[in-house]
Amino acid sequence: MRNGVLIALAAALVTAGAATGLTAAPAQAGPAQAGPAQAGPAQTGSAQAAEKPSVTARAAYLVDITDGADGAQGTVQFAKRETRRVPIASLTKVMTAYVVRRQARLDDVVTIKQADVRHAVAGGATTAGLRAGERLTVRDLLYGLMLPSGADAAHALAEKYGPGTAKFVAKMNAAARRLGLRDTRYANPDGLPSKAYSTARDQATLAAAVLRDPVIATVAKTPKRVVGKSAHHRVHVWRNTNDLLRDGAVGLKTGFTNQAGYCLSFAAVRDGRTYVGVVLGERSDRARFATARRLLDWATEGVAEGAGGGAAGGPGGEVMEGAGVILS
Repeated sequence: MRNGVLIALAAALVTAGAATGLTAAPAQAGPAQAGPAQAGPAQTGSAQAAEKPSVTARAAYLVDITDGADGAQGTVQFAKRETRRVPIASLTKVMTAYVVRRQARLDDVVTIKQADVRHAVAGGATTAGLRAGERLTVRDLLYGLMLPSGADAAHALAEKYGPGTAKFVAKMNAAARRLGLRDTRYANPDGLPSKAYSTARDQATLAAAVLRDPVIATVAKTPKRVVGKSAHHRVHVWRNTNDLLRDGAVGLKTGFTNQAGYCLSFAAVRDGRTYVGVVLGERSDRARFATARRLLDWATEGVAEGAGGGAAGGPGGEVMEGAGVILS
């Protein structure tokens, strides 16, 4: 069964190449959106519209990408305000990882600077616990970026591969345009409060793209990463903030700020079908995972029962702002 799931995931995400070295595949271009008259993504999901779950998040989106489609062209299972522009907190780091993989080699070494540490602390952000003077590989920093949602790792990578944060953010926005993320704008590499925004649909498109990268796919589904002590750095133990992994999900990233609420980009394989989903602006940490589980269960039950019908957003109420300073 386990082998079957892995084979299904590999086929659906069109994973190519080895999980080491520089990814050679070019960025995937998103579909053109010529204007209001153009038809949107397929609304023929197999989940039952009559029994759609109530979702309290600001926006939510679930799409079946089993046949190799991206997040904009897959079969939509659920959609609620999927094109509404909202802040996305640390889901921003998914694009940071995507850009780094097209700029760096995994064995490149990055020296952590005091500015990287200060940036994360000053912003009240979650960190990977990095210290000035440590030297870590890009491979290790990708884990520090994605698992504990380290803003220090994000800043260090951006400074190295911009070079400088401003140039790196420009590369993030250029990548967004190439992928067809028309309602997305990045302002920093870590998701700290800013004027940046995206949509649930755009983030699903990005999720489908990054999971084709075997390195990011491996990092995103790793529950825990231990980087042993060396002459260049101390020991680091990073745990994945994505509780959905316990239910067999294969990624992808959590996010939280007061501004954005609780966010989640996720992917899972169920009954041979591969789903990518996004929840933005949920009311609590627990609620974002519960919402993702409900959407996956609902879509899977619809497939099992052979139900047709269009996918539509639930009428759920407005999200409550999360408490606390920042973010995971």
